[in-house]
Amino acid sequence: MGRYVARRLLQMIPVFLGTTLLIFLMVYSLPGDPVAGLFGDKGADPATIAKIKHELGLDQNIFKQYWDYMSGIVLHFDFGTQIRNGRPVTDVLGDAFPVTLQLAVLAFAFEIVFGVGLGIIGGLKAGRLADNAILIFTLLIISVPVFVLGFIIKMVFAFQLGWIEPNVSNEQRFAELIAPAIVLGGLSLAYVARLTRTSMAENLRADYMRTAIAKGLPKRRVIGVHLMRNSMIPVITYLGTDIGALMGGAVVTEGLFNIKGVGGVIYESISRREGSTLVGLVTILVIVYLVTSLLIDLLYAVLDPRIRYA
Repeated sequence: MGRYVARRLLQMIPVFLGTTLLIFLMVYSLPGDPVAGLFGDKGADPATIAKIKHELGLDQNIFKQYWDYMSGIVLHFDFGTQIRNGRPVTDVLGDAFPVTLQLAVLAFAFEIVFGVGLGIIGGLKAGRLADNAILIFTLLIISVPVFVLGFIIKMVFAFQLGWIEPNVSNEQRFAELIAPAIVLGGLSLAYVARLTRTSMAENLRADYMRTAIAKGLPKRRVIGVHLMRNSMIPVITYLGTDIGALMGGAVVTEGLFNIKGVGGVIYESISRREGSTLVGLVTILVIVYLVTSLLIDLLYAVLDPRIRYA
């Protein structure tokens, strides 16, 4: 196990460097000049623009910029400063990430509880009325775009019923994040439910299930231990990759509910060509993906004792 973890950690290094370099090159290849954009339509003389670029290091080779940027992150945990207002990127990330993290955790819990729950019901009742109803419901959720689902929830529950506020306040109270979390986790919930249902229906016909039933084991043990542990492996794989997707894919949801999180920062960074801010956000998301991927791989051995890591 220790050797496997060490090998995976070493493999993360080139993946991390390659991903961040690709994002860095893509961001700085966007059209437009972020320094010239500071002056708007009035413009500025070339000497002033050249001076600001020199102070920010934007006049250097692109690979030299990447080296300086990564050196600052690794050695000093310094993500640079914003071009527009000179604010440290770490402060921007510190304000945005906790909000999105709360939203992502709520959405993740929502899709686990209801997605896995519906999948279990559908798998155990395969081919029956409950299973068909769940399949139709999840197919409907998959076919509805996120922004449409968000507008429907706001229209019905905020404007017509008055159960929720249409926008999240600056305090980001827990109750206010429930509706955005449902919107954010709705699509993933449908995929989790269908994946759980398919996996359980398939494992119900496996030889080890017939053997467990033939031995006279209690139904609770047959389903809870033998069926669930083997059926959850593909579901856990999807959930592990979905954690980072929930944090990085909240642009539409946060915009609909006026949430000041990562989504808004990403949109603003792209529109203003704030490369250091955008790369900093993506860097943290890459780390989240890599860590969760390792944890999910280690969890396989807990779910299935036949899996061993040499």
